[in-house]
Amino acid sequence: MASRERILFVTGRLAERSLRRVLESLGPQVGFDYEVSVLGISVAALMHPDWVANKLTIDENFDRVVLPGWCGGNLDRLSQQFGLPFEAGPQDLFDLPEHFGRAAREEADLSQYDIEILAEINHAPRLSDVEIVQQVDAYRQSGADLVDLGCVPGETWSRCGDVTRLLRREGFRVSIDSFDRVEVETTVEAGAELVLSCNGANIDWTADLDAELVVIPDTPSDFDSLERSVAQLRERNVRFRVDPVLEPIGFGFAASLARYFEVRRRWPDAEMLMGIGNLTELTEVDSAGINVLLAGICQELGIRSVLTTEVINWSRTAVREFDLARRLVQHAVSQNTLPKHVDSNLVMLRDAKVRELGEDELQELASRLKDPNFRIFVERGELHLMNRDGYWRGDDPYVLFEQAVAESAGVDSAHAFYLGYELCKATTALTLGKQYRQDEALQWGFLTVPEVSIHERRRGTKEDE
Repeated sequence: MASRERILFVTGRLAERSLRRVLESLGPQVGFDYEVSVLGISVAALMHPDWVANKLTIDENFDRVVLPGWCGGNLDRLSQQFGLPFEAGPQDLFDLPEHFGRAAREEADLSQYDIEILAEINHAPRLSDVEIVQQVDAYRQSGADLVDLGCVPGETWSRCGDVTRLLRREGFRVSIDSFDRVEVETTVEAGAELVLSCNGANIDWTADLDAELVVIPDTPSDFDSLERSVAQLRERNVRFRVDPVLEPIGFGFAASLARYFEVRRRWPDAEMLMGIGNLTELTEVDSAGINVLLAGICQELGIRSVLTTEVINWSRTAVREFDLARRLVQHAVSQNTLPKHVDSNLVMLRDAKVRELGEDELQELASRLKDPNFRIFVERGELHLMNRDGYWRGDDPYVLFEQAVAESAGVDSAHAFYLGYELCKATTALTLGKQYRQDEALQWGFLTVPEVSIHERRRGTKEDE
């Protein structure tokens, strides 16, 4: 029978109690024995490998040593000095279960998807070549498979062929969104592979094009016209995708959604496209949730392409959102599992989970503080601010700041700035119900902007000296 792994966890004085509490339940679950070494420092985040090398002693046999996640730097020196593997744990000790493979599911394979994204450049004729290429390149980096040149109704774009050839030379796939015959024929001749759109008004000449067509009804509610156009295209062996047209909320949305189900019922093998911009652009709400919902409908109905754009500000990342959504729903449908606890990149306003220390833990921590550094927590509808001089709590950061500065010794301008910055983040977390961790960026899904903590900045300054 193999012996249980023995692990030494290294921490600072203030985190000792919380660390032991986590390990009491984690050790038996995972199957390891452990000891905790508390070094002579209050805040574990201030540790550095060189400092640990001078302060740590190991008198027993261990299989490995786990340091706080904030302990940056090269750990090889420690491994060589003590003859043991050293590793950095998570920055938040409450994430230790995930670090040891507990509470977290096996990582899902989100590399697979089968819905194509057409990203439209709105009013392309009014942009310069440089602007078009920049926008198309941004779309491609966000996950778009094909760029759609959105033309201006009532105008004829004289340079549509030149722009199409330019994009093709840059390696982009191109579609044209126009009913103007000159524009459509010119762009197809220049290399456009898809035409949006075809109906009874232009089917006589679009059916002769060397390109795939998107067929739509003559008017959104006229399903009979869609049926006639589909029959004609099939009779002439033309490649096409069916789009019964998704209408905005308040203008027939539910009825239009039902038409997609009807298309799939009538033509089980037909390729389909959904233009999702009528919902993401015309509904005043963050677009990520809409994108996931529409991606789920497309996945279950076998709609293998969508048309979207990023015109209005609340949809400025719509292409990236749908790219993440199509991977999530493909995994959910193919694996017959919920799209939950799989990937949090689209959880942007709030966090997937929020952890709290609890009233007793906060009181205990406040009573043990011996230094002037401020600690900030967000729990149970309040901001909690503490150091050796006091413990202040409430929901108004201005009041807490004034109280803390008035009652604490030696708060200079740099410390005041830091305190105000962190209280601002904490208040945002309090307002939205997000997880706040001092010295870490708030998590906004794929929009998260990493930030350098004050500890890393100080450490970097000392190393530069």
